[in-house]
Amino acid sequence: MNVLVVGGAGYIGSHCVKQLQAAGHRALVLDNLVFGHRSAISDDVTFYNEDLGNRSAVAKILLEEKIDLVMHFAAFAYVGESVTDPLKYYENNVGNTIQLLLAMTDAGVKKFVFSSTCATYGEPDELPIVEDTPQSPINPYGTTKLHVEHILKDLAHTGEISSAVFRYFNASGAAEDGSIGEDHAPETHLIPLAIAAATGQRGALKIFGTDYPTPDGTCLRDYIHVDDLARAHISVFDQLAEPNKFVDYNLGTGKPTSVREILDAVEKVSGLPVPAEEAARREGDPPSLYADNTKARTELGWEPQYMDIESNIATAWKWHQSHPDGYGDTQD
Repeated sequence: MNVLVVGGAGYIGSHCVKQLQAAGHRALVLDNLVFGHRSAISDDVTFYNEDLGNRSAVAKILLEEKIDLVMHFAAFAYVGESVTDPLKYYENNVGNTIQLLLAMTDAGVKKFVFSSTCATYGEPDELPIVEDTPQSPINPYGTTKLHVEHILKDLAHTGEISSAVFRYFNASGAAEDGSIGEDHAPETHLIPLAIAAATGQRGALKIFGTDYPTPDGTCLRDYIHVDDLARAHISVFDQLAEPNKFVDYNLGTGKPTSVREILDAVEKVSGLPVPAEEAARREGDPPSLYADNTKARTELGWEPQYMDIESNIATAWKWHQSHPDGYGDTQD
């Protein structure tokens, strides 16, 4: 299958490209490199430096490359920034996605895989989170993702595009061979921040809140390995052969891990202490968020391979050890 990976030079997108190739598909990448890294994509992958919102250019690529399916990862994803600059998020995450979908209809491409988020659920009343948990996002980032989900449901109803929506929990880890990994600017994810603190690349890590109603007082989250995410995306392809199809899945391990447990695991994997200091809770941080992944396991035959947090962190440690400065390139 010919698959166009939009945002394929980013963290999750680049791992999907690698997994697509391993599964025998032809992966092509479209990325404007605002947050992506050109060096995350191997030289044997066709690369287009283009914006997803350029409808005519994208339609031309879809037609000329005979694309069968589009994967979309090119969203802005900083929750705090979405609160201070919501129009930036609505313009890119919703407006530009609409242009991408219009380009697909222009080119007659009818299969779409969308990177959504557990942020669409907001602060759920019950755990674990299942797919029919009410979606009430509490920030513009989550709201933009939910808007796109609604658009995709409507397109499925018309028969124009069949879609699969994956709601991620905490993406983490790196490719097993250490070739690609996580390199954000700024970095906001706990595991790379803890590794940077352990190696002395940053100061002490702040633990935001130690008085939550959890076993050790710190927040619980569901850390899903990036390669497990990628494999789920590929496993849904057969379902999208049907017209009028819309499917949605939570992607997580179903196993919550606390902030302190992450720090302990980083120390065990690295053999280095993680300097940390306690700080007040951050507004809007729920005590616990984790998935029920039964639907993905049952319907897709998908099983996460990295259920142990130490094996997950070991891949991140390998990447950061071999790439202490990340990809070493400059993001626009």
